Amino acid sequence: MKIAVVGATGMVGNVMLEVLEERNFPVTELLVVASERSVGKTLTFKGKKHTVIGLQDAIDQKPDIALFSAGGGTSLEWAPKFAAAGITVVDNSSAWRMDPSKKLVVPEINAGELTSNDKIIANPNCSTIQMVVALAPLHKKYGIKRLVISTYQSISGTGVKAVQQLENEYQGIKGEMAYPYPIHRNALPHCDVFEENGYTKEEMKLVNETRKILNDDTIAVTATAVRIPVAGGHSESINIEFEKDFDVNEVRQLLHETDGVVVQDNLDTNTYPMPLYAHGKDDVFVGRIRRDESQPNSLNMWVVSDNLRKGAATNTIQIAEYLIRQGLV
Repeated sequence: MKIAVVGATGMVGNVMLEVLEERNFPVTELLVVASERSVGKTLTFKGKKHTVIGLQDAIDQKPDIALFSAGGGTSLEWAPKFAAAGITVVDNSSAWRMDPSKKLVVPEINAGELTSNDKIIANPNCSTIQMVVALAPLHKKYGIKRLVISTYQSISGTGVKAVQQLENEYQGIKGEMAYPYPIHRNALPHCDVFEENGYTKEEMKLVNETRKILNDDTIAVTATAVRIPVAGGHSESINIEFEKDFDVNEVRQLLHETDGVVVQDNLDTNTYPMPLYAHGKDDVFVGRIRRDESQPNSLNMWVVSDNLRKGAATNTIQIAEYLIRQGLV
């Protein structure tokens, strides 16, 4: 299986290479691909050095699958060119997510929708992925009516520049700013750009992508996304109003039985999910599961996951693994 990693020199691209190696993905030939300014650099995979090549060069070498994490502009321009050459693209940017002709996939939920005709497959936003992994079994059982989401998102979701800003601020060094304000000792209720309705793009991704993945436009969703000075791992406080009533212990059991979910919910031992312990792991961690006593059929829970892994690289690679298993590439 010839695999191209497009955007290999970026944060998510680097994690993709790590995850491909850890999961022993069946790579017979690897192409590491990036923009022209990175061409000629070398990256290491399984102890072997690989030279970075450009996008057209990658198409000419005809990989079976191209894992994209190179930003929306690159994906809009280049994913159709790869697809036209018969290469299956799994794209980690926001470029194709809400395109009605493209599948938006979290393998645990809706990989079964994929066919060999899907040449551009969209990977959802990091904050959406971890949330819907936990919500899907609950929606199936109780029917989700409304979601109120508050996110506490790590700076790695913004990229290398943000990580550097926090490091500089820790050390009292003046440097380039990824954010309009300091992030050290701060919380910014501002993830991505503001839209006309007063919400940020990140908040609207949680609204629109959730409905598309769960295949239910009737779910009412509202979100506030906050950037916090954490290096890796997104946390979410989720309030869920169901159509039907539920038993809290049954909810815990249902989540416990869900692939990709780890329940950490023991108040006696102060056990609950935290980004510090989700770092470097592929699971979605769920805790603080409790009834919302202010209104009927409502639940609160706390969901944490590593945004560069399950929120990006791992989910992309799991889609590719599914394609191979099902003989779709």
